[in-house]
Amino acid sequence: MTDVRAASGLRLADPNTFSGGVPHEALAELRRTTPVAWQEMEGQPGFWAVLGHADVVTVARDPGRFSAEQGGVVIEDLPPESLEMMRGMLLAMDPPRHVTYRKPLADTFKAKVIGEMEDQIRAICRELMAEAAAAGPDVEFVHQVTAGLPTRVMGRLMGLPETDWDLLHSLAERQTAGQDPDINPPGPDGAEADFSASIEMAMYAIEFAGRRRLEPPREDLTTLVLEGDFAGQPMTDVDFGSFFVQLVTAGNDTTKTMLSSGLLALLQHPGQLAELRADPSLVPGAVEEILRWANPLHYFRRTATADTELAGTPIAAGDKVAMYYTSANRDEAVFDDPQRFDIHRVHNPHLSFGIAEHFCLGVHLARLEGRVFLRELLDAFPTIELAGEPVRLRSNLNNSFKRLPVRLDGYRPPAERG
Repeated sequence: MTDVRAASGLRLADPNTFSGGVPHEALAELRRTTPVAWQEMEGQPGFWAVLGHADVVTVARDPGRFSAEQGGVVIEDLPPESLEMMRGMLLAMDPPRHVTYRKPLADTFKAKVIGEMEDQIRAICRELMAEAAAAGPDVEFVHQVTAGLPTRVMGRLMGLPETDWDLLHSLAERQTAGQDPDINPPGPDGAEADFSASIEMAMYAIEFAGRRRLEPPREDLTTLVLEGDFAGQPMTDVDFGSFFVQLVTAGNDTTKTMLSSGLLALLQHPGQLAELRADPSLVPGAVEEILRWANPLHYFRRTATADTELAGTPIAAGDKVAMYYTSANRDEAVFDDPQRFDIHRVHNPHLSFGIAEHFCLGVHLARLEGRVFLRELLDAFPTIELAGEPVRLRSNLNNSFKRLPVRLDGYRPPAERG
């Protein structure tokens, strides 16, 4: 076996590796020399980092060899109760169970159905812009502006009581910021507290499902799920709890990251921001480039189910295998000038929504939110500037910012726009 276990000084498991920015140059060098690279972990078995676009696609398309369910989708080995909860989420199910749970939901998330939400999403975006103008001109863009969009969209999509939206947003934040002590302080025993937030949200969902089963059906996602046919059985309240945690948390984090990281990328490329203002038809392409350039999640894990090989590297049964989208999205073999941000990019097969059976169920919703939000932001504020230093979230999984100080000037209400 080729010894690739000392291939690089890069430590992808360490949340501090990304605190000063993503080490794209180091990733590019490792991708060139060791595209399937061994990574050590403190206090746990290490893992294989899969860095090339083609190899990430290979892993994603072969759940028989690379299981999401066996060890979950994060590189940290979870306690049994945490792993069991994760296995109740679509993102950590293998076939045929994954198909059983996904199929009844697929029609709700089709492009045509999601497209009918555009007016609702635009109205929410306009609410957010008016609130930002009232709070500004200086705002913390991540939490004061972007965070409200996925929270309100999901609240309305699932028919959640508006009085509960802030609580659910807070719980989602704690889950995705489990490695950042500023947002998620350690518990009394020093342990990270993100799992307790998952349990609390799941318990909320179980109680919510119980109440909704006693009420007349409504035209929302909750009714669809609770009345769905999952291989001849309804979804249990416990299963609904796991599904709810994934849906609310994933939608909150990835959308917030797409919007805030996207604005930062445009502010760092003012020429392209000016082009976008002048030609709104460029917005869909800009959203796709934002997703490639600043993908919300660095990786997802799989576990090898048998001794196998990937890109000439032997992998043993039970080994952790992490698909690094952050690397694959800048693979020189696939993207022209991949380190360049380019809203005009034509060939853009980024992997930020995954691929194959785990291709993101909410892809059409995320793209619609991105397009509408960006248009409304640029139409509402003629002047947008950085007002301080952006601060990244401490995380080895989430590729995001916890603070983005921005100055929004010259607010124009919808009635005053041309």
